[in-house]
Order: sequence, then C-alpha cells, then structure tokens
Amino acid sequence: MKKVLSNKKVIALFVIPALILFTGLVVVPVVWSFYYSLYSGTPGLNWEFTGLKNYGKLFIDSKFRDALVVTLEYILMTMMGMVILGLLLALIYRFWLKHFKNLVKTITFFPVVLPTVAVGQLFKKIYEIQPYYGLLNSLLAAVGRQDLVQPWIGQQSTALRSLCIMDVWVSLGFYAVIFYGGLLDISDDVIEAAKIDGCNSWQLFSRVLMPLLKPVTITCLVFAFAGTVKMFESAIALTGGGPGSATTSLSMYMYNVAFEYRNYGYGSAVAIVIFLICIVGTQIIKRFDVKESD
Repeated sequence: MKKVLSNKKVIALFVIPALILFTGLVVVPVVWSFYYSLYSGTPGLNWEFTGLKNYGKLFIDSKFRDALVVTLEYILMTMMGMVILGLLLALIYRFWLKHFKNLVKTITFFPVVLPTVAVGQLFKKIYEIQPYYGLLNSLLAAVGRQDLVQPWIGQQSTALRSLCIMDVWVSLGFYAVIFYGGLLDISDDVIEAAKIDGCNSWQLFSRVLMPLLKPVTITCLVFAFAGTVKMFESAIALTGGGPGSATTSLSMYMYNVAFEYRNYGYGSAVAIVIFLICIVGTQIIKRFDVKESD
C-alpha cells in the first residue's frame, strides 16, 4: 500500500478524474455565477457591467430579506427535527424494537424514496380544510378541538411550520438509518459495562452513546444543513411559496428573479449568497466537532 501511495502517477490516476468532475460541476458554475452577478439584465439583452451593485441591492431588497429569514427559520426547524427525531427513532430500533424490526425500518424509510410531488399532494390532503376537512382537521374535530381547525397551509402563521413537518417526515427514515448504523458500531460490551457501573438510561445516552456518536451526528448535521439551505421542491409542491411570501426561500427567490423576471445578474448574486451560506454553515458545524475533539 505504501508503495502504491508513494507513486505519483497512481495518485494522479485516481485524483485527476474526480478533480475534473468537481471542477466542472462545482467550481466552474460558481465562478460563472459570480461573473454573472457583476452584470445586470439578461445576456444579449440589456446586459451591462454593474460591478458590485447587485450585492449592494441585496441590503435594501425587502423580498430578499424575507426570503433569507424564511430560509434560516426553515433550516433551524427542519434540521433539528431531522437529526433529533432520527436519533430517537434509531434508539427505538436499537434498544426497544424487538419484533418486526426490518418491517418497521422499511416503512419509516419508505417516504425517503417517494417523489416530492406525490408527498406534496398527500400533505395537501392532510392539511385540507375546504371543501372537506383533511386528516388533521378531521382528527381535531373528532376529539372536540374545533378551535384548532384551521387552514394550515393557507395562512402565514402556520404555513412554514406545516412545510417543515412534511420535510421532517420525508427525511426521518434516512437519518434514522445513519444513526442506527452508528449505534450498531458501538460494542455491546461498552453498553453492558456502563450499566454495571450504575448508569441509568439518561446517563448511558448522554455520557456513553452521544460521545461515541459524535462523528455520525456531525455528518447528519452537515447533510441536513446542505439539504435544507436549498429548500425548493417541497415548498413548490406543497405551498408554491405562499401564502404571500411565507414559504418563499432564497432558492425560490433566486429562481423567480433569474427565470421569471429575466434578471440573471441579480439572480446570480442571490445564488452566490446561498453558496456562501452553505460554506459558512458547514464550517460552523465542523468547527463544533474540532472544538470538542481538542
């Protein structure tokens, strides 16, 4: 192995193809978007160099600020829901589920592979209030909580949370499987030793399992952050970005600006902001891991 790794030609053989793909699929689009962000209008039509004017416009654009707030709220709620509930479900797999474990895992993972459009239509029926009550409002009415019956995706106060619940439901099985794999890597001897030493359930979880699951947790947080920061398809399928701008994310705003209003320069500036949020957020999550390991 050392002989292979010391051969620069072998290293180049493995690295260069991946580097070419990464450059073509990631670096070039980012550089191209930054180049476009320095211009205003549509290429070939009112296309003029404006420098950093598009970035200055972001600070006074109320629609951009609203989309940024929606995106950050969505990231926080959805990412925490995915990771925390995924971990809880994995613990149920590992320690409490004795029978039909494979069947339950299959059922909980099934939403991950469902088309986004199908999931959106399903939850539209669940949240429906007209012309008939959907599943959620029907259950609330059945238990005598008519006061809680409301248009869940038709009002600004609940639309974003309703969207977050749908996306957590979709991704829950994926993160549960990742955490379950991490739990299986923890030796039964370690768990038994902790119990012999007098650890109760909470101490076993907080002092033994969580430290050992730290790399898996960091990975899940990075996956969840990267997936939520570009929120687009699920909002289109469930709410269309509404009501108003209650569920309009930065990605949706970028799409509207670039492809509906034909302002590719300003849309590219929004895309660069999304890219920077991805980079900064991922580095912050990884920094927590570094601090804990120091």
